[in-house]
Amino acid sequence: MSVPAVFVDKDGTLIEDVPYNVDPELISLTDNAGPGLALLLECGYRLFVVSNQAGVGLGYFSAAALGQVSQRILQLVTCEGAGLHGFYYCPHAPAEAGSPGCNCRKPAPGLVLQAAEQHDIDLARSWFIGDILDDVEAGHRAGCRSILLDNGNETEWVMSPLRKPDFLARDLLDAASHIAMLQLLSHTPLERAR
Repeated sequence: MSVPAVFVDKDGTLIEDVPYNVDPELISLTDNAGPGLALLLECGYRLFVVSNQAGVGLGYFSAAALGQVSQRILQLVTCEGAGLHGFYYCPHAPAEAGSPGCNCRKPAPGLVLQAAEQHDIDLARSWFIGDILDDVEAGHRAGCRSILLDNGNETEWVMSPLRKPDFLARDLLDAASHIAMLQLLSHTPLERAR
């Protein structure tokens, strides 16, 4: 039976944005990230991190370095009484002008679709939370609803129907509270995620 999920952007959404960082000592959760994830788990959602990591493609660090980043994030999230079900990273640099690029770099939905296939996720009941409109678009392209954290990280504001957030939130807890409220209003409790 398919289950719903929440896909969460990493830098600027789940953790503080330190550009091209793979040093675990410099990783910290954003305000209210732990309680937000805990609430989503309590509501029965599976939780996945989906992140563009162009530093690999640009040669700034190896793909293997992302393993220690994932471990540190999981450690921090666990200390907050929450958890995560998986990490999905696009290692490619942004496409050159005129080249097609990959299908996994947000705003493309490739990583969300991959996670959905591997974990039997019902995308129509799922959400994507991020801090820029590429995250919103990736979620919509995959068939999810999308929430934009209005924290100042989106600077371009290039709009289209796919880039229109379903909700603007202050932080992950505000986003999670909105999702929980809608779930309560729809009277469709989910089995608690394991």
